[in-house]
Amino acid sequence: MARRLAPALTAAASLALAALAAPCAPPAAADPGPGRALGDRALVYAATARFQVHANAVAAGYKPDQYCVVDKAGTGALGYPHFNHKYDNSVDPAKPAALFYEDDGRGGKRLVAVQWLVYDRDQKVTTDDDRPTMFGTAFQGPRPGNFPGQPVHYALHMWLWKKNPGGLFKTFNQAVNCLPGTTRPKPAA
Repeated sequence: MARRLAPALTAAASLALAALAAPCAPPAAADPGPGRALGDRALVYAATARFQVHANAVAAGYKPDQYCVVDKAGTGALGYPHFNHKYDNSVDPAKPAALFYEDDGRGGKRLVAVQWLVYDRDQKVTTDDDRPTMFGTAFQGPRPGNFPGQPVHYALHMWLWKKNPGGLFKTFNQAVNCLPGTTRPKPAA
């Protein structure tokens, strides 16, 4: 287990050092600049490296969903979401509200992505004057809740632990697949 975690910790430390060495001008209010975004990204690596071990995420309060989430449009998948609702509305790089895992081919789970979730202030999908940003990137939304009781919200995915051919902040990843029988059954008509 220590051998598997060592590369992740090395990557996190390297990014943190690179962020400290990057020239950083004072950030503007609306755009934190590339130095800040790189530093925040290093924080995410450092904060989530321990979640490469699935049991650590569960112990930290991330509740696993039993189903793998696929894009209904057929452009990939998210994997298995693990939510820690304590971090809903967090824009702290070290406190994502969700972690996403994929099957590792050996009966376990591999961390592939993280997500931040912020509730829309007026709960209307037609307005977006409170859209948050992180890493110099605007959150997607507002969108309706994905399950009963989930508020209208903004979301930002980050494919930190698995390359997404569509981009770092794209919602679905074509390189993530759900195994047969692992997706949520369609409701009976």
